[in-house]
This record gives sequence, C-alpha cells and structure tokens, in this order.
Amino acid sequence: MLARAMEYQPLLSKKSGTRIPIRKLFGAVCAVGIGGTFQYGYNLSIINAPTTYVHKFINDTWYVRYQSQLHENLLTLIWSVIASVFTIGGLIGTFIGGHLAVKLGRKQALLVNNVLAILAALFMGIAQPVGLFELLIVGRFLIGVNAGVGMCVQPLYLGEIAPKNIRGLTTVAINIFLTVGILTGQVVGLRYGLSTGGVGGENSWSLLLATCAIPALIQLIALPCFPESPRYLLIEKKNYYQCQKALKSFYGSLHYQMEMDDIQKESHVLNGEKQKTMLELFYDQSVKWQLISVIVTNIGQQLCGINAIYFYAEYVFKQSGIPTESIPYITLGTGVCECITAMTCGLLIDRAGRRILIIGGYSMMAFLVHCINIIFVFQNVYSWMPYLSLAAILAFILSFGLGPGGVTNTLAAELFTQSSRTGAYMIGGAVNWISFFAIGITFPFIVNGLDQYCFLFFFVTCIFIAAFIYFIVPETKNKSFLDIKNDFQKLNYGHSHTSSQEMEHNSIMLDSTM
Repeated sequence: MLARAMEYQPLLSKKSGTRIPIRKLFGAVCAVGIGGTFQYGYNLSIINAPTTYVHKFINDTWYVRYQSQLHENLLTLIWSVIASVFTIGGLIGTFIGGHLAVKLGRKQALLVNNVLAILAALFMGIAQPVGLFELLIVGRFLIGVNAGVGMCVQPLYLGEIAPKNIRGLTTVAINIFLTVGILTGQVVGLRYGLSTGGVGGENSWSLLLATCAIPALIQLIALPCFPESPRYLLIEKKNYYQCQKALKSFYGSLHYQMEMDDIQKESHVLNGEKQKTMLELFYDQSVKWQLISVIVTNIGQQLCGINAIYFYAEYVFKQSGIPTESIPYITLGTGVCECITAMTCGLLIDRAGRRILIIGGYSMMAFLVHCINIIFVFQNVYSWMPYLSLAAILAFILSFGLGPGGVTNTLAAELFTQSSRTGAYMIGGAVNWISFFAIGITFPFIVNGLDQYCFLFFFVTCIFIAAFIYFIVPETKNKSFLDIKNDFQKLNYGHSHTSSQEMEHNSIMLDSTM
C-alpha cells in the first residue's frame, strides 16, 4: 500500500511534464524506515509478550544468588527499570544522533546505529543462558539509544531527499513504519504466546527479544544501495559532484536539475553558515517561532491522551463483554487501524495540506476525549455504554493517526533550513522522549487523583495544540524551505523587519539565477 501511495501523486518535471521516476526514492524510504521508526515501534510493543517469563527469570536468578525470595516491590522496580530504561536510552540517542548526522552524514549515521541494535540483541539474547537479568537492562538501554538515533536521523534524511511536492508523503513514512513496527511486535508477540503454550516460552523468550537484530541486518544490507542526502553533500560538505550524482540516482539524469537548483539557492542564501547547536537555536531570533512550534507539537503528541487511551483500552474491552482471551486480537485490530490511518494520512497530506490534517485531528480528538469522559461517568448506568466507549476509543486512535501522528514529524522537517534542522530535531526529539517518560511516570497518579475526569486534561491539551497551529503555523505544502522560513519572519521579527528580509531574499534569489 505504501508503494501505491508513492505513486499516488506523480512528481512532474516543469519542463517536459513527464513523470519523474521515484522508484529509487521509495526504496530509500523503505531502507531507512526498517532500521528507524520500525525498530522503535517494534521494541516498544515486543517487550509486553514475555512479561510473565521475565518476572520468573528475575525471581529464579535472585534465588540462585541469595537463596531468598525476591520481594514483590523490588521485582516490580526491576521490571519497571527494564521497561522504562528504553526511554532514557532514546533521550540520549537523540543527542548522539544529531552529532553523528553532522559528523558522519545522515546515511552513515544510520548504518553505524545498527551496531547498537546488534549489541542490544546480543545482550538480551544471552541474558537467560548466563543468568544475568542485568543484561536485559543493558540491552533495553542500547536498543533505546538505537531508537533515539533513528528517530532523529531518519526524518532528516527523508526530509532532505524528497522533492517539495511529495515531501509530506515521504516524511509521513516515518509514522507508517512506526505503526507497522508496533503492529509487527504485537503479531510476533501474539504468535509467540500461542506457539509456546506456556512451556516453550520459558526457554525462548530471550531469543524473542533478540529479534531486534533482524531489522538492523536488513538495513545494513539495503541502505548502502542508496546515496547520501544531496542537501547534506552540497550545503554542508560543499561537494557539488556527489550531490549531483545523488540527485541523478534518485530522480534520473533528465529530471534532477529542479532539485539541484533549489538546493543551490538554499546554499547561496545560507552562504556557508555553520550548523547551529541546540543552545544557539534557543538564542536565534530567526527561528524563534519555528522552534516553539516543534516543541509544542512534540509535547502535544505525548500529552494529547493517546497513551492514556491505550492504557484504558483493555479495561474498556473487558467492560464491553469481550472475552479475556479475545482482547489481544481486538488490540491487534487497533494496531491495524492505526497502520491504515497512517497510510491514509500519506495519501492526503500533499493534497489537503498539513494544517487541515493536524488541526482537524486534534479537534476531533478533543471532541472524542470529552465524549469518553462523559461515557465513563455513566459507564455502569447503561449496559450499552461500554460499546459506545469502545467506538469512541477506536475513533480517537484513528484521529490521532490521521492528524498528529502523521503530520508532526513532517512539520519538524519543513520548518528549518539546513543549518538549523539537525539541532531542531535534537530539541524536538529530546522534548518527545522527556514527555513520553513524564506521562508514563505521572499518569497513574493523575488517574488516582482525578479518576475518569483525568481526560479533561487531555481535552484542554488537544484544544490548545489545535489553536496554536491555527494561529501560528502557516501551511507548508508545496513550499521550499526558504519560502517557509520567509513565512515566519513576521512572527520572528515583526512586520517592518519582514519587508527588508523579503527584499534581501528576493535579491539573493535574483543573483542566484543570473
């Protein structure tokens, strides 16, 4: 379906009107995605399958060492560390990924990143045979670092290789591979549970966790077939020949010139400007509102209630009368729905635009989360209420995938020029991981304090993000990075400064075409 999506909006040459070949571009998207957000989504969900066996392994290991039973609270703490150290690794990986992307290039950073995934698989795979549960913590931390690097570098590469009229579709692949990774982890975990029958799982669960090496090996084989980011090659490395060669590889020798001209214009405007650090971006007036937009939208992704909805989903399924043994299949169905929605977002984003999808998505989520709050108040009053809550939860998940889930990374890729983009992704990624960790830690306390009224918090968040996008963020569809930067100048400097900026911009554009 992703292949059909890539063909959905043909890339046309202004001179000839012929379709530009994008098969190579599609291959690059897949090669990058399998070791990027797919790996993140897969490791996010696969950890749930062997929970019972890991608990038993920790208990048995503790008894062998100390000839005493492990206290339940300490067991819970150890398991929590194994599960949550993934997010700490992801946060650190975001910073590592940004530096690697600048020093080694986007492609080389992704290739080197696979070493971490293979090491993580090794540690988790041998944890059971050698009797060291600490290796699970090390492995989960390393695969978290791997996910953080991938989440930072993958959008950079995809945003820089895609032409502007299908840039939205290309960067939405980030979310498509994420949802496919989550779904794959659910399917593998479900098949694992069915095939072991409660016996084999005690001996094979460590191999299940070690399967994270498979996407890494696939990327190590596939990604070298594709070139480095052309923008990185020309703007940062000043290598005209390699940039031209990369563009010809992606678009063919007859159609690469349009993108070459666009990259040269951006290079001319930046005029050798060095990569800005995260700290420099916070003091840079020219990207003030772009940076605020990235921070707000990344916080919104985690605080909009999607994680809370998944938390409550199993409870709602049980209340709806669904047999306990059938609930994993219903959960699997929600994963399928999210994948389909992510792909639908890919088909719509370059036609409908970014603003309408993300504003509409958050607005619909605000309406649905308010409905869920009301439904929970009357959950036990009417027998049909659980079925209504089930429908509302599915609609909420679909609204997230169609809007915020798919568009947020696209916006982050488009709001910055080359010198600021890497630092912006490091900031956005850090905010995302911190918010993810914070909501995981605080949400149980929010539930205990507010009960079903905790959803009012998510209602306010969704309304705020929708309003922020409406009033602050311009439409970026079919615009170059320089055009988008120019759209923000009025917010960043005020109207009077905008006029002089536009005059300077137009002058540079005129010079670069002469």
